[in-house]
Amino acid sequence: MSEHFDVHGGARLVGEVDVVGAKNSVLKLMAAALLAEGTTTITNCPQILDVPLMGDVLRSVGCEVEIEGDTARITTPAELSHRADSAAMGKLRASVCVLGPLVGRLKQAVVALPGGDAIGQRPLDMHQNGLRKLGATSTIEHGCVVAKAETLVGTQIWLDFPSVGATENILMAAVLAEGTTVIDNAAREPEIADICTMLTEMGAKIEGAGTSTLTVHGVEALHPTEHRVIGDRIVGATWAFAASMTRGDLTVRGVNPHHLDLVLDKLRLAGAEVTTYDDKGFRVVQPERPKAVDWVTLPYPGFATDLQPFAVALSAVSEGTSMITENVYEARFRFIEEMIRLSGDARTDGHHAVVRGVEKLSSAPVWASDIRAGAGLVLAGLCADGVTEVWDVFHIDRGYPHFVENLNRLGARIDRVTGEPERA
Repeated sequence: MSEHFDVHGGARLVGEVDVVGAKNSVLKLMAAALLAEGTTTITNCPQILDVPLMGDVLRSVGCEVEIEGDTARITTPAELSHRADSAAMGKLRASVCVLGPLVGRLKQAVVALPGGDAIGQRPLDMHQNGLRKLGATSTIEHGCVVAKAETLVGTQIWLDFPSVGATENILMAAVLAEGTTVIDNAAREPEIADICTMLTEMGAKIEGAGTSTLTVHGVEALHPTEHRVIGDRIVGATWAFAASMTRGDLTVRGVNPHHLDLVLDKLRLAGAEVTTYDDKGFRVVQPERPKAVDWVTLPYPGFATDLQPFAVALSAVSEGTSMITENVYEARFRFIEEMIRLSGDARTDGHHAVVRGVEKLSSAPVWASDIRAGAGLVLAGLCADGVTEVWDVFHIDRGYPHFVENLNRLGARIDRVTGEPERA
């Protein structure tokens, strides 16, 4: 049976909320455990569906995985399988990040093509080209990425686009390569720096974490470690948008506000009062209706494409007209079709959307197409009259631990309901 959320409109969110470890980091950290024989412990893991799914992926290559609360313990054997083609691979995009560690350690890998959110094409060309530069062959065969190398040798690699996934896979292959690898135009996301920190704790030699140039000096072997995942900036930003949209007052703990500088500055332009607390959290107070601002998605430190649905939802209830430009994933604007069901006034033209704010949205049944779209629809439902049904909430569960419970504690009224939708 399907589940949906009944979201009662009219809520003003007030209170404090804690952010746990970053989804976009923990899954890659789990994959990095493949690089060292022994038990690696990862703490501050978010209790979301993707973590046990990644556990299944690691078990498929021979690891023992124990997940208890916010802690994951991964015991990697001396003899690993190079085939990662379990059913779990098709359920999350991040599963492809086992490619780099397997090639780095075993010099071969067969990795099933990943699944994940329906937000547009995310080709693996740069992943494969990076491995080829290091000396591996890489092809797509029977629905799998197949890579093999006699040896991996450090080299200069230029990425045409600062792809997070490609940066991660090349980085994790390069740490055990011979010589020095330089990755230019590397992704700069905080999650990349988090992986570099953990790899360094395991014995890797990496320079330039957090910059566009990563220099990796290959080592012969890595050792297990214990590592705490950084706070989830996307979840933290979700709460920031929630405060602004509902004209609320939220204090968000457990995330570095400097990872959200651009978001918080934009919310200030929208009329929010924002206070930051060193690297521990922030507070957003929205005293009156938000003002319209423009948004442009770009790789970090630009505005994250993951947050684009929240920019659209905020714009839909703001005073004035906003322009949202999507430069990363072409299918992100599918979210706007659902916002129009909620009486949002929005139009799209290629990579651009124009959203004219309305005082209040109108409830309707809507469908989540991905994690962030689902959360955005819940926030929009809080700003609508009546009760909004948000369907396909399994997406939301993949990215937000205790989302409904947190919202209800902050002043919302949301019910999780089991049953089939009227629409097929």
